[in-house]
Amino acid sequence: MPSPATATTTTPALASSLFCRCPPFAVPPLPPAVASSPPAVILAARAPVAQRRVSCQIAVSTDLSSSSSAVEEEEQQAAAKIGKRVRVKVPLKVYHVQKAPELDLNGLEGVIKQYVGIWKGKRISTNLPFKVEFQIDVEGQPRPVKFFAHLKEDEFEHLPSSD
Repeated sequence: MPSPATATTTTPALASSLFCRCPPFAVPPLPPAVASSPPAVILAARAPVAQRRVSCQIAVSTDLSSSSSAVEEEEQQAAAKIGKRVRVKVPLKVYHVQKAPELDLNGLEGVIKQYVGIWKGKRISTNLPFKVEFQIDVEGQPRPVKFFAHLKEDEFEHLPSSD
């Protein structure tokens, strides 16, 4: 086992080899009166002698997975679908409509309100990229209840426009 004198001489060399950005520093010995004190006093006595600087480097890179022209093309295709009427063609239950719990969307018609697959000009991974607004008549309600559901493109079919 190395002696305390040997340990203090090898520690700065080890510290400088492991942490290149931080200069080595030595911990000053405790005064004899503090050595027998409670841990809080010992921690206060071992306050850092000099300020340490932490250097953080961030790697900034651009997203090369999708080119801007492909994103723009996808955004234009999605914008053409916004406002179109659709009908749900698969059995799909939702539980977030408070006035109609356990609602089956199969056969309901709605309007595409938003495409959420692109956010701030970048493609994001969305499982259900189309936000569709539905209106249903609920017993005891004077007006139709509006709600939104997020769907995949293969869960609905486009209806012919009535223009």
